[in-house]
Amino acid sequence: MIVDASVVLAVILDEPEKAALVVETEGATLLAPSCLSWEIGNAFSAILKRKRMDFESVSQGLKIFEMIPIQEMEITLVDALELCNRHDIYAYDAYYLQLAKRSSLPLLTLDRRMMEVAQLEKIQVKGIK
Repeated sequence: MIVDASVVLAVILDEPEKAALVVETEGATLLAPSCLSWEIGNAFSAILKRKRMDFESVSQGLKIFEMIPIQEMEITLVDALELCNRHDIYAYDAYYLQLAKRSSLPLLTLDRRMMEVAQLEKIQVKGIK
């Protein structure tokens, strides 16, 4: 199953969706493009900048991230950029979509726009209950 940064952050930050995400991913092999750690770092830097968390809490969040068994995979850049062009989306979103499409694995995301594009591309989207 391909998981994106929105899913990982919801688990790390103990968001309301966490329990359902844990159930949905239990026993699954989790995959993500190799940019995932950069996205997590960027999200935490924004959290620090907005003073939503202190550095110690962010550091704890990163430790949680490092414990989540996610296998990082390389993407095919030209195929990802083709998705960007076709759907007017950002490259980072296209990386997850391209990986899901290439691997024929379902995508788990909380991002509504990414869900819409996945459906247009006939990529299976996993939902949470």
